Amino acid sequence: MTLYTQTSGSGPDLVLIHGWGLHSGIWDGLLPLLEPHYRVIRVDLPGHGRSPWDGAGTLDDMVRAVLAVVPERASWAGWSLGGLVALRAALLQPASVAALALIASSPCFTRKPDWQSAMLPELLETFAADLEQDYQRTLNRFLALQVRGAVQATEALKSLRATLHAGGPPQLAGLRAGLDVLRSTDLRGEAALLQCPALLLMGERDTLVPCSAGQAAARLFPDAQLTVVDAAGHAPFISAPDSVANTLHSFLKDTHTSPVSNPHA
Repeated sequence: MTLYTQTSGSGPDLVLIHGWGLHSGIWDGLLPLLEPHYRVIRVDLPGHGRSPWDGAGTLDDMVRAVLAVVPERASWAGWSLGGLVALRAALLQPASVAALALIASSPCFTRKPDWQSAMLPELLETFAADLEQDYQRTLNRFLALQVRGAVQATEALKSLRATLHAGGPPQLAGLRAGLDVLRSTDLRGEAALLQCPALLLMGERDTLVPCSAGQAAARLFPDAQLTVVDAAGHAPFISAPDSVANTLHSFLKDTHTSPVSNPHA
């Protein structure tokens, strides 16, 4: 399986991984702020956007598919589910990830007795059940949750819906697999093995991945920086693109990443 990628800009390589139910077009508003500084490689996850679905739906399947189409020693930024993919890539193949930015993401998305800064398992179970009954309504409900509590939530929701429709609907099998990854993955025990610097960029008003999850996760990584975007929900790069771009740039300029030739561009 070869995933769909788009490459633009000039400079050190920066891989962007989107979240559940969406596609690489979600980064369109951030691109003009990144392209002057980085060669940006956007990837559609399996069964999302323009990437095919071939039945390989584990987290490691997703990671290997992304690793196959992006340059080595790139910096990676992953949003929500994409953050899990980026973190697992950095753990599975450390030489390939120079720096890691987790945007509204966490090593573990479901609440546990020793991990309260996460979603109730019942919420993801409900999404999984609803997905089988009403695919489109479930997607719309999830999009609405991503902007809850944020300033300019109505505008952000319009942007998310427009992006989803522009890239075409994700495949049901890809949505099932993504939800399963969110429900079952717990990378907290491996976080101490991370070999690259990490940025945890959280939305102050995120109701899906609370900013307290970033505080808890930062304590797990050997070299981590936490930044909270004021008044932002689960998609801070939509409601506060300048703040997110500036934070990313400040973090990445200290990693001294060198441009690498990308045969897939």
